[in-house]
Amino acid sequence: MSEMVPMTREKYNELRAEIQHLETVTMPEIAEKIAEARAEGDLKENAEYHAQRENQGQTQARINEKKQKVANAYIIDPSKLSKDEVGLLATVTVKDLDYDDEEEFTIVGAGDEDYESGKILSTSPIGAALLGKKVGDALEVEVPKGKLKFEVLSIEYRDIE
Repeated sequence: MSEMVPMTREKYNELRAEIQHLETVTMPEIAEKIAEARAEGDLKENAEYHAQRENQGQTQARINEKKQKVANAYIIDPSKLSKDEVGLLATVTVKDLDYDDEEEFTIVGAGDEDYESGKILSTSPIGAALLGKKVGDALEVEVPKGKLKFEVLSIEYRDIE
């Protein structure tokens, strides 16, 4: 069974729109290009035909991946989140207890992650360990490089009413 994917209504609608666009615009365009390339003759040495077939396969894989996320989605209503504990869409400032420096993470659902800017998945080791924590809580997170030790310094919900 697949894991449930938390996301906002906005992200859910965005994924559905992307799927619809890929299925109704992109795939027919690719099919048309395949037909044009097929009409050119010998398929063994027809680079355009093979390129478009590969493009078709990659696009179908993207569609399937997005459909899987939508099928396993559960919608989070940001207005109903407890503001005093870490939840989806929380921006959390933590203190690394080993290095005595601060880091900031924003807990997001699938498709919104951007590790370079500190947006981490709620299902990642750090994201999962932070969920439900309150200011002052300490936690240990097992990661590939070992254990990380954090203390939650602040929790904010930005851009949420």
